[in-house]
Amino acid sequence: MKVNLIKSPISDQKNKGSKRKEEMSIHMKFASIIIVGLFCTPYTMVRSTPDTNITNVLCNSGEYTAGDPFATSLAYTLDELQTTTLKRQNYDFYNISPYPNAFAYGHGSCNKNLTSSDCGVCLGAAKTAMGESCPSRIGARAVLYDCSIRYEQYPFTD
Repeated sequence: MKVNLIKSPISDQKNKGSKRKEEMSIHMKFASIIIVGLFCTPYTMVRSTPDTNITNVLCNSGEYTAGDPFATSLAYTLDELQTTTLKRQNYDFYNISPYPNAFAYGHGSCNKNLTSSDCGVCLGAAKTAMGESCPSRIGARAVLYDCSIRYEQYPFTD
């Protein structure tokens, strides 16, 4: 007696259905990995740390003495540059002291890719570099890789 095995169309459909489910499962896992990767990537790419390595520091040869009204104007101008530059669009700010007996003019700028707090950190490092290299000078400029500060006794544009 000969037995013929007949494939049932129902069993073929079940096999196709399970293969489809398996393929969909693989695609869903792959899509999940891609989505998780996309959500995590921007956070690592956006982080920035200011490069506070000094490119150069230039000092005006003129000096001011202790008690000179320029010292008060300079302190005001440098503080304003450090606190206001990071709040300005494109991190670019020119300033003049409000004291007419001895004006101090200043300019601060940061790399546009920094966060505002990193801009403040960089400007603080630039201010320190100027103070250490150019004490009691009527003009100075500190250029770091990600920011710069300049002050003078006269108006200027960079």
